[in-house]
Amino acid sequence: MKISFLIHNAYGIGGTITTTFNLAAALAAQHDVEIVSVLRHREDPNLTPGPGVALRALVDLRREQDHPLHRRPAAVFPAAEYRYHQYSELTDRRIAECLAATDADVVVGTRPGLNVHLALQAPDRVARIGQEHLTLAHHSPRLRTALRRAYRGLDVLTTVTEADADAYRRRMRLPGVRVEALPNSVPDPVLPPADGTAHVVIAAGRLVPVKRYDLIVRAFARVVAEFPDWQLRIYGRGEEHDRLRALIEQLGLWDHVFLMGTASPMEAEWVKGAIGAAAADFEPFGMTLVEALRCGLPVVSTDCPHGPREIIADGTDGRLVPPGDTDAFAAALLDLVRDDVLRRRMARAALTRAARYAPGPVVARAERLLRAATEARAAGTRPAPVRAGLHHALVGHGHAARDLARIAASRTLRTLRKGRR
Repeated sequence: MKISFLIHNAYGIGGTITTTFNLAAALAAQHDVEIVSVLRHREDPNLTPGPGVALRALVDLRREQDHPLHRRPAAVFPAAEYRYHQYSELTDRRIAECLAATDADVVVGTRPGLNVHLALQAPDRVARIGQEHLTLAHHSPRLRTALRRAYRGLDVLTTVTEADADAYRRRMRLPGVRVEALPNSVPDPVLPPADGTAHVVIAAGRLVPVKRYDLIVRAFARVVAEFPDWQLRIYGRGEEHDRLRALIEQLGLWDHVFLMGTASPMEAEWVKGAIGAAAADFEPFGMTLVEALRCGLPVVSTDCPHGPREIIADGTDGRLVPPGDTDAFAAALLDLVRDDVLRRRMARAALTRAARYAPGPVVARAERLLRAATEARAAGTRPAPVRAGLHHALVGHGHAARDLARIAASRTLRTLRKGRR
């Protein structure tokens, strides 16, 4: 089976990129796999594709940033999508050409706007798998309106949590589309797990406001007040770096809290710690939670929607505290710092429970979904994508819906032109 992943920008950093590379590498052991990056802004990706995984880009911003078509707005990629400002008539064209020419048996979209392209433009012979790495609640009403109509052209829609899969089944009304939870996987560790003796708390990810590293720093100040030999190491980069540096200096924590920059792979850093920390206000899944657990670190996390609650069992392999509650976060950290026996017991449980996110079980589940979709396509048992009459169905449903109507009209026009030749 040939599998093609369509991703926004494989040359950047982020959870979607990491999990796509992980899944592609695992599937490449048995299948022909490629990653198609819509955009490219640098020579080499931050992550290295696994053996047997091909990587190519559709628009190279190093040479095509000023392309005339890249200055015109996208008509297919929905206007309500977060990344809309990075898409254009040029990306519309390149994605359409890529899908029309693909020899893949199945194409996997990795964000809402790309799933719309996939649902509307993939050849009928190709199985279409849409992945959602955010949550339905995170999408604006305008975007949900556009997705509700376009997603009917998918065969399978996957979410990263069971809670979100249930939300899509209940609220999106996608007849004939199989909606399943497919959690992200983390490669099997190659290093021995943390032994729990290091007096180090580790947090990692993009330094952006929603991740609330400021809360972790403030909570850790209370740990240092009682245990001055402990350190907090924060890995990642992003817009919050300077603000966090100022907070560290303001609290007098320059000998205790360190902004470490990025590290790849992170496994070598996780095993140097004893506790993982995550304080996000919103976390669709939580790759860093799984990475820490798989390296033998119990994790203190906010109980934000949706991922942490499905990943961490409170009191067993970590602690869950209310989002935004610095006092509760500090108390949970101190419980683990004070009690070596508790910390090590949770570390053992972390290794055992996090094994369900190993590539083996996750990839087996993914393969079953991919194969079922391709077999249904081949047998003609999946209802045809909703294309006929799409323009009439979308009129009056806002800007995002108008994008879909426009592409339907464009497709009809191209068909008529071909008929005249």
